[in-house]
Amino acid sequence: MKITQVKFTLTTCKRIVVKVGSSLVTNQGEGLDRHAIDNWAQQITTLRKAGYEVVLVSSGAIAEGMQRLGWKQRPGAVHELQAAAAVGQMGLVQVYESCFSAYGLHTAQVLLTHADLADRERYLNARSTLRTLLSLGVIPVINENDTVVTDEIKFGDNDTLGALVANLIEADALIILTDQTGLYTADPRKDSTATLVTLAQAGDEKLEAMAGGAGSSIARGGMLTKILAAKRAARSGAHTVIASGHEPDVLIRLMNGISIGTLLEAPTLSLAARKQWLADHLQVSGQLVLDAGAVRALRADGKSLLPIGVIKVVGHFKRGEVVAILNEKNQDIARGLSNYNSDEAQRIARHASHEIESILGYVDEQELVHRDNLVLL
Repeated sequence: MKITQVKFTLTTCKRIVVKVGSSLVTNQGEGLDRHAIDNWAQQITTLRKAGYEVVLVSSGAIAEGMQRLGWKQRPGAVHELQAAAAVGQMGLVQVYESCFSAYGLHTAQVLLTHADLADRERYLNARSTLRTLLSLGVIPVINENDTVVTDEIKFGDNDTLGALVANLIEADALIILTDQTGLYTADPRKDSTATLVTLAQAGDEKLEAMAGGAGSSIARGGMLTKILAAKRAARSGAHTVIASGHEPDVLIRLMNGISIGTLLEAPTLSLAARKQWLADHLQVSGQLVLDAGAVRALRADGKSLLPIGVIKVVGHFKRGEVVAILNEKNQDIARGLSNYNSDEAQRIARHASHEIESILGYVDEQELVHRDNLVLL
């Protein structure tokens, strides 16, 4: 793993997603930092004039709502979190709109949930809308729809959302601005020998071991969520930069090839659009647990998943729904569209394909999951 200074490779990128964290947007929870937001608006305006397409993913709605409501600690009750999001979103959008309009740019509020990206039709609609906004020179400001979706508040984070948006619009780069300098080899607060990782490959398992936990009582994510977001963004070929939002002209300097923070490079190959949609499913209807032979057939031989290789079926799902595919250690290795519902899958598991008709009384497909409808993670 490289940890020496390098020249960043964002100079050829044209479409970027910029994610800013709650601690930056709200000045560590003290209220919306209008000066900081204005500064990013000015930088993004410069990038737009230079021909870049920019989408902004912004945290801060819940944190701003907490400040407006006088709450010092993030509440645990879902309805209180939803109330804070509803109150805070008003102020967040108003500040972004006023700051960008001062530089002659229009903004558009886009609230997304993972469910919007899990449904194929809604996924395509969201992509078309965002691409249209970009073609019109509008800056989309995206946030999770925390006001109405409970599991996004409980499990979601905007680092992940930033990666999903990067995949959705096929961005060249994801820039995650945080209050940290970047990723270090160890926690610099505890280890004086820790050094900044300036370049690594997204998805390197060593990075996850380096990353710490949640950042603060205001923000939901920590360095680990950023590392995992980079891994997800890389599936569509997007590079990820983790850098301090306090750096002067950080966005402009990054796009000019200046080394700031941590660059996590994506492999050169990216997934086809349909398989990218499959890979982006965070929520699945069920699970298929495979034996070692079936795992080997998927990974090494590129074959379809046959029922004989399935040792366990978990959950309830319909034909055509997305299922997670796991190995015997319960490690997530793939996503796929099941050709059979969960009851049928239970009955044909551990059986050869030629036995399906005698077991079910009919046969739709020889494969439980066809290779064309399966993506390895």
